[in-house]
Parts: sequence; structure tokens; C-alpha cells
Amino acid sequence: MDVIKSIEHEQLKSKVPDIRVGNTVRVHQRIKEGNRQRIQVFEGIVIKKQNGGLNETFTVRRVAYGVGVEKTFLLNSPLVEKVETVRVGKARRAKLYYLRDRVGKAAKTKEDIGARIENKEIIVKEEMPAEEPKTEVETPAAE
Repeated sequence: MDVIKSIEHEQLKSKVPDIRVGNTVRVHQRIKEGNRQRIQVFEGIVIKKQNGGLNETFTVRRVAYGVGVEKTFLLNSPLVEKVETVRVGKARRAKLYYLRDRVGKAAKTKEDIGARIENKEIIVKEEMPAEEPKTEVETPAAE
């Protein structure tokens, strides 16, 4: 492995949430204000996923007080505490930019009725257990 890939591999989270375009998600993000930290929740529809590996991002859109707000989150960022799925939506496209032009109920995706809401996590890298030093056991030689 070259140097860049090995450094990126160290920065990856071991488990990342399974995020699909069209789902309504609740993102818990750590916000730093001065010397205090708090968790802020941002709930909306995932309108796109981009890239892969360490640079993987997803964009969440919501309408707050009649104004559309979009936030892009890094999937492997330590500031993203957790992502939970609220509603599973049907999406037939990879990018849902057309929702930007919609208002009201039309700005939502149809709910996938049969789907279960599961907060699945994908294991990106395996946890390596600390290897214990092996001690050799002397066995009596059969003569």
C-alpha cells in the first residue's frame, strides 16, 4: 500500500451508516462554540451521495421556515456522531436535484411502504485484535 492510502485507511471510521438517496435521515453533528461542545440534529432528505473512501459525502436537504437548506456532511468525519434513518423513500435516480424546485408535500419522496427502518452499519475496516504472544508448549517426544 502506498503512503497516501495507508494514511487514509487510518482516518476511516470502522463502521459507517448505510445511507441511501431518498431516505429521510436525522444527522447528529458535534458543534463547537467557543470552548463548549454540543450535539445539533439536522433532519432532511438525502438528495445525493458523492465520492468514496475517506472523501465520501452526502447532502441532506430540508425546508425550514419556507427556506430550503442543504448541508453536506463528510461520512467519515469525527464531527458526525451518528446518522439514523427516519423514513425509507423510493428514489429512481442517484441525485434528487429536482426536489429543489418543489414546494410543500411535493418536496418529499414517496415512502417505501414495505421497507423496514433499519439503522444498518457497514463495516469498512476490520478491528484487529491485539495478538497475544504465543508461548510454545513443550510436548514430550514419543520414543
